[in-house]
Amino acid sequence: MARGEVLVNQELCKECSLCITACPHNVLRIGKSMNTKGYHPVEAFAPERCTGCTLCAVMCPDVVLTVRRKSPERK
Repeated sequence: MARGEVLVNQELCKECSLCITACPHNVLRIGKSMNTKGYHPVEAFAPERCTGCTLCAVMCPDVVLTVRRKSPERK
């Protein structure tokens, strides 16, 4: 189960791929769609792998990524 969730501001992403390189769990990839500036923004193609480590967001020079950490479910 995913412990984090990556949200991408598609319109601000410039396809630099720094977040993809920084992600230790291969959650992100370059998307097929194009934003209004002509870039292919990053997308979370394997969200179930996200641990909420925030390395992708730290690496992003344009502050495009937001990582939400999910609290564990209590029994």
